[in-house]
Amino acid sequence: MASKTCESAVTSISPTARFAQSNRVSPKKLLLSKWTAVQPERKEKHFLVTKVFEPEIVGQAIVEIELEAAMTGRKVCMPWRDLKSREHWRQGWL
Repeated sequence: MASKTCESAVTSISPTARFAQSNRVSPKKLLLSKWTAVQPERKEKHFLVTKVFEPEIVGQAIVEIELEAAMTGRKVCMPWRDLKSREHWRQGWL
């Protein structure tokens, strides 16, 4: 796991959208997990979690991850909890 914080960001989903439908996600199992964007942008539909950023203070929760688009290799950093939204993400490559 990486210990550096992620500087680039993706727009977060609204807090109300997080509770409508959610994916079951364990932060311990995020590394190398596969995800499908519900509404692809730039023809990027499939993503792989390539880094999990650990907080600098030992014992605190993981906050951010880095996703890599399978098609283009573009890397995007975002809060890991955004993957819980079924409106935006599906677990696995569908």
